[in-house]
Amino acid sequence: MYQAFREFLERELFERFDLRTRPIPPGLEFNASDRGKTSATIRSWSYECPQLRKIRYTYIDAGEMAQVFNSVIYPSHHYDLPLLGIDFLTFGKKKILVVMDFQPLFRDEAYQEKYIEPMKSLRDRYDDLAQNLEMKFYDANQYFSKYLLFAKTDAETVQSRLFPAYQEYIRLYLQILEQTEPLSDPEAIQRVAKAQKDYDQYSADRDPASGLFSSYFGHEWAERFLYEFLFEDAVPLAVASGK
Repeated sequence: MYQAFREFLERELFERFDLRTRPIPPGLEFNASDRGKTSATIRSWSYECPQLRKIRYTYIDAGEMAQVFNSVIYPSHHYDLPLLGIDFLTFGKKKILVVMDFQPLFRDEAYQEKYIEPMKSLRDRYDDLAQNLEMKFYDANQYFSKYLLFAKTDAETVQSRLFPAYQEYIRLYLQILEQTEPLSDPEAIQRVAKAQKDYDQYSADRDPASGLFSSYFGHEWAERFLYEFLFEDAVPLAVASGK
């Protein structure tokens, strides 16, 4: 269902940047399962370049039972841009949840004006994809912008509305990156590095997808996938509490 989304992202990135493959820990790049009612596969890709220190995206294909496309793009620590977050989930024929945002690292007014306000006109055009739904697992005021796309929708809308919105959001994000001067102050760079690390910890602690990974691929594999690939700068809660 979301293969065209993945292909578009890949094409845009490869055309704009000199990408190198970023290693994925052994055993986490691909997995297959026959645990559920239908078989499922999970495949991940990861790249890097001077401007983007980590590009990762994952596709889960369980036929009509589940289609999931998830991606986070982390800029180099020399750029204080938000992260680009994408999470499109389809379960069965009717349960479709889509989330896409420039995920801010900082909340000050100047930062919001520089990186978040450029999204406003886009969000206004796709207001039907911004439904102000309640967040069950996350604080909407932390690592989310006021212009995020967040909607329960249907397959037709995914193609007719979400796909063009997705393309525009990605192109805007990459345009902002290209227009941004890299940081040179060591303290500012360190501040970005800490903010990105905090994002990984916050996300790993709350990510509801770990239950989905466990159901298909087992708890042990899901924990490795969460902490060694998705949010590799996070520390597992059991390890953190034992320090």
